[in-house]
Amino acid sequence: MSATITIGNRRIGTGHPTLVIAEAGCNHENDFGRANAMVTAAAVAGADAIKFQSFTPETLVTRDAPKFWDIPGPGSTQYEEFVDAQPRFTREQYRQLMALAARHGILCFSTPCDEAWVDFLDALGVALFKIASMDLTHVGLLRHVARKRKPVILATGASRLEEIREAVGVIEREGNQDIVLLHCISTYPTPPAEVNLRMMHHLAMEFPQCVIGYSDHTVPDQPLLVPTLAVAAGACVVEKHFTFDRSRPGYDHAISADYAGLARMCAEIRAVERTLGSALKAPTEAEARARRFGRRSVVASVTIPKGARIAPEMLAVKRPGTGIEPKFLEQVVGKVARRDIAQDQVFGWDALESVVEDAP
Repeated sequence: MSATITIGNRRIGTGHPTLVIAEAGCNHENDFGRANAMVTAAAVAGADAIKFQSFTPETLVTRDAPKFWDIPGPGSTQYEEFVDAQPRFTREQYRQLMALAARHGILCFSTPCDEAWVDFLDALGVALFKIASMDLTHVGLLRHVARKRKPVILATGASRLEEIREAVGVIEREGNQDIVLLHCISTYPTPPAEVNLRMMHHLAMEFPQCVIGYSDHTVPDQPLLVPTLAVAAGACVVEKHFTFDRSRPGYDHAISADYAGLARMCAEIRAVERTLGSALKAPTEAEARARRFGRRSVVASVTIPKGARIAPEMLAVKRPGTGIEPKFLEQVVGKVARRDIAQDQVFGWDALESVVEDAP
């Protein structure tokens, strides 16, 4: 997972801090004050971005479209549920939310469901776009977003590899190379046994030019283990729904972290990043003392007088590692002691001299 892109002033990719997206979705329930509180809560929790959803039911679903998630919500169809959750903030309110996020130092963006919303969000100055999994095959929307020349986060839930390849191709052919592919499972909620984090490795292998991340739809456990494991498995972007009250009705609340849970998740992700550390195998600064005093050296097993020719039985290999490395033991044999070497003493090459044989 080596691709790297820039979103806002952040470098995203392997070796850089995970971009943590707090997905507010529609959990604000069209309460502008609550939406503001969620922006602040996301920043306080340690998230790097907050995301909303921007859709118009009439352009998104037919009036009798069946639900495909298992979480109870208002109405018996997708249309009825989306009408209930439909965002009703004004352009100025969207602008205020983005300004508040900027003051807190986090990104604010949204998932558009159609071209009109893309234009609306672009005019507000969002730094990136997110395309939902279910719109991965919406070629017209992909093209319209790609032409804005801003990074695109593309969720891949319920998608075949060839469909992802086609979607990435649509975006790239418009001259947009800044793509994040989010592995996710489009079941709400997702059972942990069906998360399949290893699919991220498949995405990374098939799309080395893209940054790989993970969007989580599991019901939060106490440590929010799955998003944290995703980072350990290589996710460079993590998205998690969050809410002010997980007991509220609606299809997002039940799979969302509450404010305290979001904060725990962010802290755990940063801890995982510190634990992952460098990808290059080499001694760390903290190991210097261990190398010096825990490794072994060639030492004298008996007192070796000055001028004595060193035989194998005069030598042993013991700690500390401040002298001649054990791999050179055979080169020590046959040399002459330049000075007295005490029994059990570590010595260096300066204590030895080579034997000069008499010419025949």
